[in-house]
Amino acid sequence: MKRIVALAAVLLVAAAALYLAQRRAHRDAVSANAVVDTAADWQRDLTRAPMHVTRISDAQEIQIGDGLAQQYLADIPAATQESKETQRYVNVVGGRVASYAKRRLDYRFHLIADSDFINAFALPGGHVFIGQGLIDKMKSEDELAYVLGHEIEHIDHYHAAERVQIEAQLHNLDLDVLGSIAEIPMSLWQAGYSKDEEFEADREGIRIAVAAGYSPRGAINLLTTFEKLDRQFVIHSETPEGELSQVAIEGLEGYFRSHPEPSERLAQAQQVIAEDRLDTDKPLTPLGAHRNAASAN
Repeated sequence: MKRIVALAAVLLVAAAALYLAQRRAHRDAVSANAVVDTAADWQRDLTRAPMHVTRISDAQEIQIGDGLAQQYLADIPAATQESKETQRYVNVVGGRVASYAKRRLDYRFHLIADSDFINAFALPGGHVFIGQGLIDKMKSEDELAYVLGHEIEHIDHYHAAERVQIEAQLHNLDLDVLGSIAEIPMSLWQAGYSKDEEFEADREGIRIAVAAGYSPRGAINLLTTFEKLDRQFVIHSETPEGELSQVAIEGLEGYFRSHPEPSERLAQAQQVIAEDRLDTDKPLTPLGAHRNAASAN
């Protein structure tokens, strides 16, 4: 009965949104880009409308995320002294950025101490994972803040919660049974989200990193690195000895297939910085600048 009521509510909201989209008057003079953007916004909202109506509660989202995180952490090798120090450092930077998220969740950060893992991903409820391989590509703490901000925003904007709901519907998983949720593989989260959701996480990730005191150039520098990696290892399949292992290259190929083009992400970042008038002259913080403070805690 509950499912029937929820479905009816979804259909009603979708029909109302479609009706308003068609009947909405546009009296102001607008550019072609504005019209396209408006149409894209309506389409995105209609697509996500079912998840908005039937969205799981924060408590259930946290329970699901905790269960998934526990499962994935069990497969991660035991931490070394060096990886423990890096983990504490990630916690410090992540905690600083997460304090500017809209949703007041207990955000937790996990290091995957694998130099071949050039990726980061978010789980429902507040868990963020980042690979050592991605950190190795960074030159500033501002880049780390941007990546963690990006993943935090996947949670903050319910992308992760909606993903688990969609997966449950596709595979008839019971969200109330943790054993059922455990069937969701880690690779699903590594694959990224829709293009709109990735762009949204990029925009808001830049903003909360800047709010936390970091330079917006961190985002520009890391996205420029992504663009170079895309050209060097994915588009042209170049594998210089000593640069990246084949495992890392295969991971990058999957990452760039499932995310917007690095050039598109870079262009959007530059647009956000210009529109928000963010201070690109703010000095970058060297990577590891707050590592000693983290180790002392």
